[in-house]
Amino acid sequence: MLHLHAPTEPPWDAWALAHLDPILLDHAHCEKKAASTAINLIFRYTHHVSLMEPLSQLAREELQHFEQVLGHLQRRGVAFERLHPSPYAARLMEACRTDEPGRLIDTLLCCAMIEARSCERMQRVHGALRALDEAGAAEADPALTALYGSLLASEARHHRTYVDLARGLGLTPEAELRQRLQDIAEHEARVIAQTPAEPRLHNGPAA
Repeated sequence: MLHLHAPTEPPWDAWALAHLDPILLDHAHCEKKAASTAINLIFRYTHHVSLMEPLSQLAREELQHFEQVLGHLQRRGVAFERLHPSPYAARLMEACRTDEPGRLIDTLLCCAMIEARSCERMQRVHGALRALDEAGAAEADPALTALYGSLLASEARHHRTYVDLARGLGLTPEAELRQRLQDIAEHEARVIAQTPAEPRLHNGPAA
């Protein structure tokens, strides 16, 4: 269960295919940023020992995904370069409380929502690419289809990891944690609906 409050609208699929290379480049940056976020949490919250090993494992897996996406960029002749990021993550993190332990709980839950939306968007890309493969389209890329299919389980697992880490800290009653997750999911739905049309994994087409 990804806890998303609102699904991506169907027109996103065709838009993503029309901008596949810049979205793939953004995907590489997202994997790199996800690894960095996990590592930063390790340094910031060293006193929460229960976070250390799961976040270390998550960071390594995100870097493995980064390397995989880099390989596909190279294969498709797309140079890896700096990219202005989507405002999605920064706006989502605006929901975080400023006092501890609320800041930590909310940060983990926001990370969970980013993983959830990433999983959903990758699933949409995978489905659209698979349709091209099945149709024998000239722009079909079975290797890229396989990549996105292989990432779905780990993205969903990362979502669960962040939720479980927030729960396992024992700093928030279960009912309050569930409500906070729902509130952040609703905030995430508003943020994703307002992203610009610039091609990014967490952006959307112009209305």
